[in-house]
Amino acid sequence: MKPQYLIATLFVTSLYWMYLLYAPYLLVITIASLLAISTSSIQRYLEKYLKNKFASALTSSLLLGVLFFAPLGYFLTTLTIELNSLSGETIHKVEVYIRNFIETPPPYFMFLKPYLNEAFQDLQFNSLTAGAIGIAGKIGAFSAGFLKNAFLVIIFYFFAQYNGATIVKFLQRVVHMSVHESSLLTKELSDVMSVVFYSIIVTAAFEGVLFGLAISYIGYNGLLFGIMYGFASLIPVIGGALMWLPFMIYEFSIGSSTNAVFIAVYSIVVISIIADTFIKPAIIKEINQKLLGENGTRVNELIIFFAIIAGLTTFGFWGMILGPAITAFFLTILKLFEARTEECEEKYLHI
Repeated sequence: MKPQYLIATLFVTSLYWMYLLYAPYLLVITIASLLAISTSSIQRYLEKYLKNKFASALTSSLLLGVLFFAPLGYFLTTLTIELNSLSGETIHKVEVYIRNFIETPPPYFMFLKPYLNEAFQDLQFNSLTAGAIGIAGKIGAFSAGFLKNAFLVIIFYFFAQYNGATIVKFLQRVVHMSVHESSLLTKELSDVMSVVFYSIIVTAAFEGVLFGLAISYIGYNGLLFGIMYGFASLIPVIGGALMWLPFMIYEFSIGSSTNAVFIAVYSIVVISIIADTFIKPAIIKEINQKLLGENGTRVNELIIFFAIIAGLTTFGFWGMILGPAITAFFLTILKLFEARTEECEEKYLHI
């Protein structure tokens, strides 16, 4: 056997066993790497300020844990406790209200009665209590798994920040990619992921604060439900309704019509129309300009929008990061092919 075939065989074999070894952590490693790419500007600033790569990587990892994963951990833990303490009497009130609303809706909703009967004809109201208990158990299990994965993401994120430059240089030598091509790939992916990551954080926090203030005004946990709304708002079109609609139904069921109307009108007018339609695009545009400047890669907001939708549909929660990353990587590879084609055409013309 020729030496090069032996080396190739050994490489493929070792790659297979590496896959088996790290398969449970591939998603976590991928998310950590993409987050490191997204926040590379913060890492460069910290290295310049602290003059120490280890301290910079540690600081950025702690910031990620506090700003991104701590709110999620609080939300999942608190939600699990709240669902486990939910009384059967409360669920029964909601059941009775929904049943009465479907059978005898108010006069101004009478035109919806045929659609309501059709939509809820298969709904088993008696199973709502058991379903709520089951959901609480599932959320509890998911919370434990998420907190474990969040801890692993932070660990791998630290190593990605600390050793990122060394790994990139090593990969450049291994795949024989030119400095220009590797710089283009890294820059475009970093530009897209930075805009996506910071836009998600800022807009979700902004809308979460708006909803949290309103919901705390009528006596609920504004921090918990503000975090919930922030992450629900990442789901296009229906995300906000997933939060305010249950509150409206519940407030109607306990006779608080004023609170129900307030939360519905506030969510639709202030958050969905004013904040989501006018303020959110301005925030994303400002982030785009601040991060990328005049010479940065222009990010097509429509492509990012559909990439986030596809990512959430395919991969769940982490899809909001994976979707844009996969799309940006694919588009950058196309640009590399285009550049190489133009280079070959120029060589052909000079022959």
